[in-house]
Amino acid sequence: MDCATFPMHPKMDEQLARTFVINEEEEERHIQKVQNAFLYYGPYACQRLKRSMDYLNSLSGEDQVMLTKYRGHLQCVRTCIDRNQAVIREILRGRVLYPTDEATGDPSEFDEPPPNVRHGDMDQIDIPFDEADVEPLKILKAQSTLKLIARDWSTEGALEREQSYKPIIDSIVAYFKHSDIELKEIKILVPGAGLGRLTYELACLGYSCEGNEFSYFMLIASNFVLNLCDYENKYVLYPWVHQYVNNLRREDQVAAVRFPDVCPLKNPPKGHFEIAAGDFLEVYKTPNAYNCVATCFFIDCANNVIDFIRTIYKILVPGGIWVNLGPLLYHFSDVSGQNSIEPAFEDLCIIMESVGFVIEKSRTGIRTKYAQNPSSMKQSEYQSLFWVCRKPDLFEEQRGKRKASREPHDLIVREDSEAEEEGEQQPERNETEEKQQLKPLATANCETEIKAQPS
Repeated sequence: MDCATFPMHPKMDEQLARTFVINEEEEERHIQKVQNAFLYYGPYACQRLKRSMDYLNSLSGEDQVMLTKYRGHLQCVRTCIDRNQAVIREILRGRVLYPTDEATGDPSEFDEPPPNVRHGDMDQIDIPFDEADVEPLKILKAQSTLKLIARDWSTEGALEREQSYKPIIDSIVAYFKHSDIELKEIKILVPGAGLGRLTYELACLGYSCEGNEFSYFMLIASNFVLNLCDYENKYVLYPWVHQYVNNLRREDQVAAVRFPDVCPLKNPPKGHFEIAAGDFLEVYKTPNAYNCVATCFFIDCANNVIDFIRTIYKILVPGGIWVNLGPLLYHFSDVSGQNSIEPAFEDLCIIMESVGFVIEKSRTGIRTKYAQNPSSMKQSEYQSLFWVCRKPDLFEEQRGKRKASREPHDLIVREDSEAEEEGEQQPERNETEEKQQLKPLATANCETEIKAQPS
């Protein structure tokens, strides 16, 4: 599908539209920096490689002889970086979100990458927040975007998608059965949609799905996969080439990943599908607009998680559900210049029930990885949370009563490790016996498009 422009999100109100015009120049500068980060990915990565080569060349002749194969490996690393850069230029060729001016700046001026990372995606670095817009940080985000392409759109990422997306999809399918209602009438919102795979999978089942994403790195990459890749496994990336440590074999660092494993252009979803850009709290203010909100590795991205919970409750129709999976990393925790609250899970349960949600299911200990090199000697994983919450229907509200939560906030159910190994990580289906027939919402076209909103 042709997606040459990113129109404003249809939900943009007049005040937000005026703000967009006022901040348009600032927005273009930000987008230009994102573009620069992609374009200077190669020089920056080669700067790190050059340090290893220089040190290798300074060693004694005897040491260099023993490292002959290692030297050849570093040359291979350089080739992989160049090939990644070639794919990045393909990603940028649409010029959809950003000006066409060439990037400026000297890559030799880039500093050492900050050491502390979060979620494995380097979206939050332990440096003063007012310095978080410098090019080195953005180039690290460009590097992490390659890992996320592997997570969402390659066969190598299938296990991570199974861990993170399948529990969400299974719960939605169990709640909104095809036999009970037309799936295209079920409107699902996926905040923090990233590269769009979860949104795409739900739309392929027939639901009307809308993803929301704030990061231009994600928007640019998802636009490429969703709208510009014309057949499966067309492109090759080397997402782990920047990982110089914990490699058992030389080939682990330079392992190739092909994408996309599924071509959305050739396999369009049955339901309406779109990606909207913008800040979740700013864009989504219309009450009773969605039958379901699905969040994955998202709710801990807020300064105040209560704002997210209130907004999700507001935009759900009565009887609608919120399905969530992920850890509680709290991105703004200990970031200089940013306020943050970090409630524990039991506090979140109190908050959700206080806002008005009925907790239908909750689980802890859902083992999930995030953009991990499967061959690395170091493997990190989260013991993630999973829950399904319901906004009480109108009948319950009119009676002034709400169905008691199935699991009170002081009861945490941890999955049995043996059940996990047997593939039973997902929550039990059909727990909700009294599901209300949801009011059908407007049916959208079955198009794949991306719409934009100023960040």
